[in-house]
Amino acid sequence: RNCRGNPNCLVGIGEHVWLGEIDENSFHNIDDPNCERRKKNAFVGLTNLGATCYVNTFLQMWFLNLELRQALYLCPSACGDGVPKDTDYEPQTICEHLQYLFALLQNSKRRYIDPSGFVKALGLDTGQQQDAQEFSKLFMSLLEDTLSKQKNPDVRNIVQKQFCGEYAYVTVCNQCGRESKLVSKFYELELNIQGHKQLTDCITEFLKEEKLEGDNRYFCETCQSKQNATRKIRLLSLPCTLNLQLMRFVFDRQTGHKKKLNTYIGFSELLDMEPFMEQKNGVHVYELSAVLIHRGVSAYSGHYIAHVKDPQTGEWYKFNDEDIEKMEGKKLQLGIEEDLAEPSKSQSRKPKCGKGTHCSRNAYMLVYRLQAREKSLSVEVPAFLQELVERDNCKFEEWCNEMAEMRKQSVARGKIKHEEVKELYQRLPAEAGSPYDFISLEWLQKWLDESTPPKPIDNTACLCSHGKLHPDKISLMKRISEYVADFFYRRYGGGPRLNVKALCKDCVVERCRILRLKNQLNEDYKTVTNLLKMTVKGNDGFWVGKASLRSWRQLALEQLNEQDEDAEHSNGKMNGNAQNKDESNEEKREEEEELNFNEDIVCPHGDLCISENERRVVSKEAWEKLKQYFPKAPEFPNNKECCSQCKILEREGEENEALHKMMASEQKTSLQNLFHDKCRPCLGSWPQETDELYIVSQFFVEEWRKFVRRPTRCSPVSSVANSVLLCPHGGLMFTFASMTKEDSKHIALIWPSEWERIQKLFVVDHVIKITRTQAAGADPESTHYASEPQLCPECREGLLCQQQRDLREYTQATIYIHKVVDNKKVMKDAAPELNVSSSEAEEEREENKPEGEQDPDFNQANGGTKRQKLSHQSYITYQKQGIRRSTRHRKVRGEKALLVSANQTLKELKIQIMHAFSVAPFDQNLSLDGKILSDDTATLGSLGVIPESVILLKADEPIADYAAMDDVMQ
Repeated sequence: RNCRGNPNCLVGIGEHVWLGEIDENSFHNIDDPNCERRKKNAFVGLTNLGATCYVNTFLQMWFLNLELRQALYLCPSACGDGVPKDTDYEPQTICEHLQYLFALLQNSKRRYIDPSGFVKALGLDTGQQQDAQEFSKLFMSLLEDTLSKQKNPDVRNIVQKQFCGEYAYVTVCNQCGRESKLVSKFYELELNIQGHKQLTDCITEFLKEEKLEGDNRYFCETCQSKQNATRKIRLLSLPCTLNLQLMRFVFDRQTGHKKKLNTYIGFSELLDMEPFMEQKNGVHVYELSAVLIHRGVSAYSGHYIAHVKDPQTGEWYKFNDEDIEKMEGKKLQLGIEEDLAEPSKSQSRKPKCGKGTHCSRNAYMLVYRLQAREKSLSVEVPAFLQELVERDNCKFEEWCNEMAEMRKQSVARGKIKHEEVKELYQRLPAEAGSPYDFISLEWLQKWLDESTPPKPIDNTACLCSHGKLHPDKISLMKRISEYVADFFYRRYGGGPRLNVKALCKDCVVERCRILRLKNQLNEDYKTVTNLLKMTVKGNDGFWVGKASLRSWRQLALEQLNEQDEDAEHSNGKMNGNAQNKDESNEEKREEEEELNFNEDIVCPHGDLCISENERRVVSKEAWEKLKQYFPKAPEFPNNKECCSQCKILEREGEENEALHKMMASEQKTSLQNLFHDKCRPCLGSWPQETDELYIVSQFFVEEWRKFVRRPTRCSPVSSVANSVLLCPHGGLMFTFASMTKEDSKHIALIWPSEWERIQKLFVVDHVIKITRTQAAGADPESTHYASEPQLCPECREGLLCQQQRDLREYTQATIYIHKVVDNKKVMKDAAPELNVSSSEAEEEREENKPEGEQDPDFNQANGGTKRQKLSHQSYITYQKQGIRRSTRHRKVRGEKALLVSANQTLKELKIQIMHAFSVAPFDQNLSLDGKILSDDTATLGSLGVIPESVILLKADEPIADYAAMDDVMQ
């Protein structure tokens, strides 16, 4: 290892890579281009573009269908006359893409080719895995439609000839025996595998007879009535290539998602379809030609591969994207694919398979071809396609040559560097008495790093303020011989050179001075501590701040280190950007200014502060010791008078406090019931003893109560400020009905007798009065209530719209999710009613906080600006009974608070709930005020979810198969 503190240690800096013999392949990181070359008699692979393995398996299978390949080659192409050599070929149609891909798969020199043009033409998302069986159907339909426009019948009908068969839905009336038949074409047979072990059982179930009875009876045209009947499928004709889709991916009603069936299905290499045909007059023996495999336990993820038989040689190959493996002995081997299922799942044992038979729990498609006696087809690539393939092969050869040349150059450079290092490392140490240079350890390590060529030497980061080598940077440097240093600077350049003259004597002397002062500081600290224990007599002492005395040794140390730190920071390149260093120095200086010795007893006027609790008298000897370290500290002899201006201000403050206490006592006596919130009038049940009531803002009452409770800490309230309840036109913002309900939290009702006293105690800007008029002996329902000033309808409407908009356009608001267990109903208002006294205690705590911390709106909503006096988020309400309660919702058991925004969707909320309660989204039943929330794409604002809402969550029973949860997450 390397001794970092020793500049002479040159071991373990990366030299071991170069010492001894080196394999020339270590001089480059370029793979042999011949590894990308196609081997003789091998097939060409296809690149997986992310999640396109399912496309690759079908392409390889269709490529090995020689009849389909030959038909596609016969398709006329727009470039049939040739493509200009200076332009790249870009296929325009699906047929042209397939032609070009098949030609490359047949004659390319590459080990694998890129199908991105074909995938892009189909509009497939390369990062998302599609349903493979659905892709096969859709593509065949697209290909058939595209080829139907061709004139050549061999091309036009190739899909029908190869893949299309016919079956009939046959319904037979049990009463009259009438048979109705509906003939239909098929391109693959979809076989249910649940409950079956053999392929033939699946086909039998597909063709089995179904009874139509009861409500499901069949209307017979002959009988002209509903009759019991039987229905079944009859195979009329089979194609040359028989595609059998095994329905492995089924819909799970319990989870609402697809799942994979890992059932073993046995199938043979020869399949006789004769017993299943309606007319048994032909040869219907098929031989297995492809098995498509899905690896993985989930229907939403996994990997697709294909086992396909070469029709020309009869040999089996495994196609796995870029990699293609030939099976031994012309035999299909599925064993390894069946071992890759998730081991933790309790799977059934693999059944024993006889000769010529196989079984698989991952095969999702089996392809059989009609057994042919004639020799297989020989397909040649058309001339115009072969020219394009040759052009691509030339590009590949050029790339191979380029890579080989780059490898060759890297090896040559590596050998030169190897010789250089072997020679120079031996001469690297500086011999005793010989000239030497200091060089950065980091640069030496880069020189010995084979992966990166070294940059010019840069020693500026190690310089002190005098332009020489900083003593603290010696641990980052190495001392090397002058001979090697000369070579480095000639070869790589850079500087400045740091030789024996670069050692900075000034920095070392300064360091010694600081060390001596630090040693002296410890002695002086003991001396001052002892002097502070002595009693000071007479006027020989000095005032010193207690905080300064507690930290004076630390302050002195910081001052001693300051000069050394300034020397370090003087070179901006040492630790980064110079500007950033300047900024950090400024911050540091500001901190130090705040902590300057003895400034803690200086008042704002620059004189001695009046508080004697913050200072003490020290002896003259102790002060002189302290002055050695803090010559600029403010000096106050103990006979010095305190600041006269501060004394005047203190006297005025005491007089104001007494005045405020007297004001508070007088106001509390005059308005005792208002202060204690007793005997308050209520608009909902108008008091009989008066026909008029006055209104003030609830904010005024709250601020006034704060002052009366703490007159020395809170400012007195001088004016009623009723303007907050009025619009700009001078009209009232509230209706009589709203003031009895939702707007009651904004107002306080005042008795006429109290109003007379309020007018004497406070400045009233606007009088707001509610008057009751009632005819003698009239029906109470005919009572009329009038406000003065009257309601302003326009501004009232605007206020309501604004409040509704605020409820629909919130961000980062709190809502509560209450999980319901065993259908127990949770009362909506249960939480606020739990404990009235705790609410009052909470209000007390709110009021005990410093001004500006009491109001949640003050801190959170408005970021420190004074809150709006009218707000739907007001937290204190005065209800009919006169009991104070907090309207803030408090959590109850089984409930969790979530932060949400109005524009997020219900689906996003369900994901938050899943993380909070571990309940999958599809198991969540959410309701708000009795209304079911079901539209996952709707926003919370549109669903009526507002801040402080309580949403009820009822969870369905959890499912046993947790793999479904993984599917949802994926």
